[in-house]
Amino acid sequence: MSKILNNQMRFTRMVSLLLDYADMLGYEITLGDAYRDARCPYGSENSFHHKRLAIDLNLFRNGVYLKNTLDHKPLGEFWEFIGGSWGGRWNDGNHYSLGENKKK
Repeated sequence: MSKILNNQMRFTRMVSLLLDYADMLGYEITLGDAYRDARCPYGSENSFHHKRLAIDLNLFRNGVYLKNTLDHKPLGEFWEFIGGSWGGRWNDGNHYSLGENKKK
C-alpha cells in the first residue's frame, strides 16, 4: 500500500475521533471542504485538501454558527494531541490536516 493511501486512511480515522470528541463536548458539526480539486479557484496540487489529508469543519452550538478561530480551540488542541495540524495556529481555525504545520 502506498504512503499516501496509508496517510489518507489514518487521517480518516482521526477525523472520526475528532467528530466523536466534538459531539461529546456538545458541538454540532457540518462538513466544509474535504477534497478540493486543484482546478478550483482556490485549489492547488500542493493543497492538503487535494491530497485528501485536510478537512474544514463548520462548528455550531445550539444551532448558532461559531466562526471564530478560538471557537475551535478545544477541538484543535485535541486534533494536535492525536497527531494532526490545526489551522488555528495560523488563523484558519476550522482547518484540520495531517502533516501540514505552517505556524505563523
